[in-house]
Amino acid sequence: MGTRNIKLTVSYDGINYSGWQDQPGKRTIQGLLQQAIGDLTGVFTKVNGASRTDAGVSALGQVANFVLDSRIPTENLLKAINHRLPRDIVVTEVSEAEPTFDASGSAGSKLYRYKIFTGRKRNVLQTRNCWHRPGKLDAAAMDAAAKMLVGKHDFKSFAAAADKRQTSVRTVMQCRITEEDKWIHIDIEADRFLYNMVRNIVGTLVEIGRGRWKPEKIKEILEAKNRTAAGPTAPPEGLCLMWIKY
Repeated sequence: MGTRNIKLTVSYDGINYSGWQDQPGKRTIQGLLQQAIGDLTGVFTKVNGASRTDAGVSALGQVANFVLDSRIPTENLLKAINHRLPRDIVVTEVSEAEPTFDASGSAGSKLYRYKIFTGRKRNVLQTRNCWHRPGKLDAAAMDAAAKMLVGKHDFKSFAAAADKRQTSVRTVMQCRITEEDKWIHIDIEADRFLYNMVRNIVGTLVEIGRGRWKPEKIKEILEAKNRTAAGPTAPPEGLCLMWIKY
């Protein structure tokens, strides 16, 4: 079969994990995938992920790739890898990619969804992967603020202080709020994201939703280019990587 560049689409419930990135002594998605593939092939195989999701963050459409030098047919990999993974990590698609394909570097845009449950009583079957924040939020005001984030901006105010990347300029293709009963969904698509950018945006939008700030405050926060100007960081449990476009 020869050497192949294998592309994976992966779903996982991140609640019980220390994030995507392999870390010594910790349960991570990347670590368990590498362990499963190594167990299958007999050699350590580095798995390259498109997004380094944080501890507690989930994914429906994470994408990864790895180089395989094995006689195992590509069509057999899905079942063989899943057989070696825990129930809360599932490879949903496997395909052979071009040799130049890189799950991280080749990505065009990513969409994250953040879920907030505003009901008073927590439903244990529904509220595992969300921010349970009891109390009414003004979804219309949040949506008006969200629209101001669309476009090419310097998002330094929404980056964690630990983010040391050269530029904090990013392009947001969409940022919208939808409300259904006691659920609020915040969808954000961008070319790339800064560390904690989505959770910091969500925390800021919630401050607007609860009436602390007017929607126009977003413009002032963007202009400040200072993390202290924005709202608090939302908890990781409500965040899910929905898909990645190439």
